[in-house]
Amino acid sequence: MPELLFSQTCRVKAGHSVEGVKNYIEVYEYDFVTEKPSFPGGDRLLLSYINSTRCYPEDAYKRGIEGKVTCSFVVNKDGSISHVRVLRGVEPSLNKEAVRILSRMPLWMPGRLEGEAVPVRVVRSVAFRK
Repeated sequence: MPELLFSQTCRVKAGHSVEGVKNYIEVYEYDFVTEKPSFPGGDRLLLSYINSTRCYPEDAYKRGIEGKVTCSFVVNKDGSISHVRVLRGVEPSLNKEAVRILSRMPLWMPGRLEGEAVPVRVVRSVAFRK
């Protein structure tokens, strides 16, 4: 049976129509594609990018707030990033900073299913430690 029949997809909220109806896009789950999307240079360079881009919010830093903000985002067919959402937050300013970092990532190598580029939902965390 073709692998496509076994691939799992999910719906990601994509805003509202003019009439106020919620819009969704269908994307593939990370673990169900033939080739997983990847940051240019791999996970080591992704961590380096996050660490060099992160600006710890001053008030949160002064108050000693730490933790990991877990987000989901979509790596589109062209490698661009969209639909960044906080799944498990820490504190509003840290959550906002994690979304900012992930939203501005460079193009990824897109995920593929049977050789064809497909949109894939990825989950990653951004750590904040003093």
